[in-house]
Amino acid sequence: MEKTLQELAQLIDAELQGEPQLTITAVLPLDKAKKNHISFINEPKYIARIDECKAGALIVTPDVAKEAEGNFLVMANPYLGFAKAAQIFDTTPVPEPQIHASAVIADDALLGESVSIGPNVVIGTGVQIGDNVVIESGVSVGNNSIIGADSRIYPNTVLYHGVTLGRNCIIHANVVIGSDGFGYANDQGAWVKIPQVGGVAIGDDVEIGAHTAIDRGALEDTIIGKGVKLDNHIHVAHNVQIGDYTAVAGCTAIAGSAVIGKYCTIAGRVSILGHLSVCDKAHITATTFVNKSITKPGAYSSGTTFQDNKEWQKSAIRFRQLDSMWRKMKQLEKQMLQLNKDRDIDNE
Repeated sequence: MEKTLQELAQLIDAELQGEPQLTITAVLPLDKAKKNHISFINEPKYIARIDECKAGALIVTPDVAKEAEGNFLVMANPYLGFAKAAQIFDTTPVPEPQIHASAVIADDALLGESVSIGPNVVIGTGVQIGDNVVIESGVSVGNNSIIGADSRIYPNTVLYHGVTLGRNCIIHANVVIGSDGFGYANDQGAWVKIPQVGGVAIGDDVEIGAHTAIDRGALEDTIIGKGVKLDNHIHVAHNVQIGDYTAVAGCTAIAGSAVIGKYCTIAGRVSILGHLSVCDKAHITATTFVNKSITKPGAYSSGTTFQDNKEWQKSAIRFRQLDSMWRKMKQLEKQMLQLNKDRDIDNE
């Protein structure tokens, strides 16, 4: 893959400042880039590194371009430019359209044009697969599921029955979509299973990281909105709704029937209790425990930072003593109020 700097500027919607015909072959970090590579500078504090950098060109902000010399692609958000350029030079292999001889495909399954079906794939009855879909080895697609055009499903992923996947989605290896939600009724100590008869509906342009699990709804669908990005090892429980363009980092767990708004960011190892709601544009930092609804946009945090172990042990003891200390403080407050009243009476 080769692009001239002028071609690259047009493709990523940047202003060219420098040599138009310079050939670019890859995107690399500042300290690794050479003459035919492009890198980026996202903050003014890195301007000092330009003289040391051997990259043929850089993606920079207008402010950086004014203060330095070189071959620049100028744009307000160089990190976005880096993302777009990286897509252009992406070397991820794409299988040729074909159906492997070992694939097992139901007679009534509908396959679009130019699909690629890998070894040992199983596709159930009533399945619909759009154009240009890539389904890699060992994937199982349950009955009556739908996969939108231009989507890619990596090896050993399982889509249960009744899953709808939008267009241009990426589902990484070992994802499970549509497994039963954790629904049981208690009968004198024994657990009685509640059938999970809803499905999972996933919008367009969604990416789901490896080993993530999304449960099907109990009665209605679990819903993942358009443009949502889910990291590895996330659990989304039954009937959860995640709004458009929300991003969730690894090891987060979202309990049943929670509703997450649009344009949220949820960092790693966050726990969100069931039946809560999180408004649009909420930003939840790592390891936060969300035990009540969030109604106003903004950043939210909980938990404590790490300490030396001995200090942490002392803090843990103090934490257990908080309730006792609070009660003593309330008692002291009452005593102080009574003393003040007695003093006022004596002064009269």
